[in-house]
Amino acid sequence: MSELEAGRYPWAQAWGKAGASGPGLPRNAVTSARYSGINVLLLWDAAITHGFAAQSWLTFKQALAAGGSVRKGERGTTIVFADRFTPEAERQKALETGEDARAVPFLKRYTVFNVAQCENLRGVGQVNDVRLPERDLIPHAQKLISATGADVRIGGDQACYVPSADYIQVPPQPAFSDQINYYRTCFHELSHWTGHASRLNRDQSGRFGTTEYGREELCAEMGSAFVCAALGITPTVRHADYLGAWLDILREDNRAIFRAASQASKAADFILAFGPDAPASLTEVAA
Repeated sequence: MSELEAGRYPWAQAWGKAGASGPGLPRNAVTSARYSGINVLLLWDAAITHGFAAQSWLTFKQALAAGGSVRKGERGTTIVFADRFTPEAERQKALETGEDARAVPFLKRYTVFNVAQCENLRGVGQVNDVRLPERDLIPHAQKLISATGADVRIGGDQACYVPSADYIQVPPQPAFSDQINYYRTCFHELSHWTGHASRLNRDQSGRFGTTEYGREELCAEMGSAFVCAALGITPTVRHADYLGAWLDILREDNRAIFRAASQASKAADFILAFGPDAPASLTEVAA
């Protein structure tokens, strides 16, 4: 919320600070699994704040197992893992009564450190910056958009997704003052596209200006940021007109950012799975 109030997007930061990490999704340095949901935002924020040069993270124990250690005085970053489990007593009760077993939600916290906070690590991978070619045309992004099979209609001066007819409309790429933003816009609308009832089945019934509409826009905005990061795309455009609506949502519901980040990871997973070299799921546990 403090980042939004300052007019910045914590999921779409300017990555150009000296020594700071480039675009890319944070991964566990040992397992190479991608972090997901709210953890992406938490780790991006930590990387930007401290100017870390990599998006690689690991726990204290993993650093020791890799033959290294966390430097004295370094402070870790807290990430979370939420899930449900069914107690044995509930399983037995379900067997006796024929009712459904009640699952209990739980939340675990983990502390991770950036590889830049460690020393003497052996055999640990590091997520390096992803650089774009000099020209604006990005073949691998173009191929991914085509591979989804989505009905993407090029033309006009508006970008939108129409759930009732299940198609995407985007202006032609030369119409963008910064052509790189054509891809950001496509992945924003494709994130909406994943919410169709035949796909991830999100609530897309909200009209412009409603809380439901704002929640879906928040999901699509972060979904686009996650896909762009995975592909090494650094957009320049920001939707400042949504800032107020998003702040209202976050102030009213302190769980909204967690739901939106989780939905955004699922949307990004859905899109990236169409790629020829689909990355590990954003929803995998990487701690």
